[in-house]
Amino acid sequence: MTINDLEARVDPATHGTDADTTISALIARSNALGSDPRITNYAGGNTSAKGTDTDPVTGEPVELLWVKGSGGDLGTLTPAGLAVLRVDRVRALQDMYASDTGPGVEREGEMVAAFDYTLHGKGGAAPSIDTAMHALVDAAHVDHLHPDAGIAIATAADGPALTSTIFGDTVVWVPWRRPGFQLGLDIAAIKRDNPQAIGTILGGHGITAWGETSEEAEANSRWIIDTAEQYIAEHGKADPFGGTRAGFEALPTDERHARAATLAPTIRGIASHDKPVVGRFTDSDVVLDFLASERAEELAALGTSCPDHFLRTKVKPLILDLPASASIDDTIERLRTLHQQYREDYQAYYDRHADETSPAIRGADPLIVLVPGVGMFSYGKDAQTARVAGEFYVNAINVMRGAESLSTYDPIDEAEKFRIEYWALEEAKLQRMPAPKKLATRIALVTGAASGIGKAIAKRLAAEGAAVVIADLDLTKAQEAAAEIGGPDQAIGVAANVTDAGAIDQAVQQTLLHFGGLDLVVNNAGLSLSKSLLETTEQDWDLQHDVMAKGSFLVSKAAAKVLIEQGLGGDIVYISSKNSVFAGPNNIAYSATKADQAHQVRLLAAELGEHGVRVNGINPDGVVRGSGIFASGWGANRAKTYGIEEQDLGAFYAQRTILKREVVPENVANAVYAICTDDFSHTTGLHVPVDAGVAAAFLR
Repeated sequence: MTINDLEARVDPATHGTDADTTISALIARSNALGSDPRITNYAGGNTSAKGTDTDPVTGEPVELLWVKGSGGDLGTLTPAGLAVLRVDRVRALQDMYASDTGPGVEREGEMVAAFDYTLHGKGGAAPSIDTAMHALVDAAHVDHLHPDAGIAIATAADGPALTSTIFGDTVVWVPWRRPGFQLGLDIAAIKRDNPQAIGTILGGHGITAWGETSEEAEANSRWIIDTAEQYIAEHGKADPFGGTRAGFEALPTDERHARAATLAPTIRGIASHDKPVVGRFTDSDVVLDFLASERAEELAALGTSCPDHFLRTKVKPLILDLPASASIDDTIERLRTLHQQYREDYQAYYDRHADETSPAIRGADPLIVLVPGVGMFSYGKDAQTARVAGEFYVNAINVMRGAESLSTYDPIDEAEKFRIEYWALEEAKLQRMPAPKKLATRIALVTGAASGIGKAIAKRLAAEGAAVVIADLDLTKAQEAAAEIGGPDQAIGVAANVTDAGAIDQAVQQTLLHFGGLDLVVNNAGLSLSKSLLETTEQDWDLQHDVMAKGSFLVSKAAAKVLIEQGLGGDIVYISSKNSVFAGPNNIAYSATKADQAHQVRLLAAELGEHGVRVNGINPDGVVRGSGIFASGWGANRAKTYGIEEQDLGAFYAQRTILKREVVPENVANAVYAICTDDFSHTTGLHVPVDAGVAAAFLR
């Protein structure tokens, strides 16, 4: 056998038939459980399977554990997301753990590093802290999940009694213990000592279930969840959150969304005090009903309990204590006061529990902001993280409702929350994450972006980490272009007639509600009619000025309100033209309006600089390929003007440039990206030519 043969045999993706069957069943079960938000949420919980494969060194059978790796998501899990370990070697760690020199409970985080010595072959994904639970329990298949109903029992003050009442001896209560090796030992002992049991309720945390087949494990998990849900439905109080507070009821939908959009810039500025974040607005009935209740503030102050929840939502949210009828000015003033109090409280929380080994504080701003009558704003390092944080807080509300329906909500104590939030293992996970892209946390609105230059710009900004809103006159095409970029955590398409101030306000509102803010605006929408002075009608003149000069003004005005209120700076970029400074024939209306746009850049740069907003322009020329303007007749007219065939226009433009290169939409997109990075942090009022060199258009 050669070394290459050995490497192939230890590759965790290479298995025999039995291993393939085991892995296939595990992935199917994981995806089924992970796709149901009442069972677990994004990246929450883990599943495993034990089976036999061949040891490539000895040729003998070896028992392996396939378990969801650190940071993976059950709903989208693939074989590549599994950690692969030898069961005998993981179980052998018990002696080391319990020895006089072993880490024990106080240093059990060190056991995660020990898993590296138990991997099979290259090991697949990195093992998570929950690996011990799966390896040590004497069952072929194990599920650890975070269902709302299960956590409701787990966080009830009389959780042990409820577990016995609801499940008899089929499900066993496990007192709160941080995830880790000792918890795995505890659950293994329960499985050994309770042969009739199919799973556990983990105090303050979630559930664990097992089975000898994948089907049995899934059935047992679902039975525990379904039984808990049914018991809560049949025995729970009808109003666990108390009655409705007068004035705190949900506003009508349109009024609610308008108010949310008005508040969004202020709230994003609050959440981004320490570092910029992306947001998401949620106004589901679950959220609105909770915020209208008498006990909302009391329960919110207790914070979340499940580690998967508070690691994404912080230990507690910021909740506004004013009714929905309060004025916008009073609401904003109160939010800012509460933010200062929140920061002081969080700093005090950190100071109470941190010691010399604790990681530095990660920021004192809230990740969840609750506004009665309006909804919830959630935040994170990107749009997906912000969305997931909001989903987890919805889970937390459901947990509180279930616990209060049957008992009293009693989450794990503050000290334990801190130990997990600032656990060295959590810090190590954060440090392993790839460096953010240059436009991470930036939210961009690009007009006229369903095709041509605008579409290329949207794609480039998204590729560099920005959340992108594609605004276009054609909604269907805007949505199709957004879908090409990715899902709604990366891009959305909205309708926008830039000549209509109301339509622009609606597009900005959609941006604020979906991504929580706005940082970067690209005025790209445009059209052109190539006509001589005598052929140009008043309607031709008005149309081009309405779309480009007036449209850019209206978009910039709407965006500036947001940028100023957020207090995070920002960028406004105009896609102007070489024609803004170059005088050519048969181009009076287009060139005049481009000159208007070019001077708007200078005027707005001078006005908005005090708010940290940079305003710059890009002057393209000769962008024929993929251009919506050229495809709509402009190209044919320009070709006629120059006495050439339309298909030769791009090459013609290239030959008249200094560099003899054709300009394509991606060249313009590259310039927009560059001017919006920190590399140009001290640049505003600039026009960047992207024309391959047209001497007559050099800026003087």
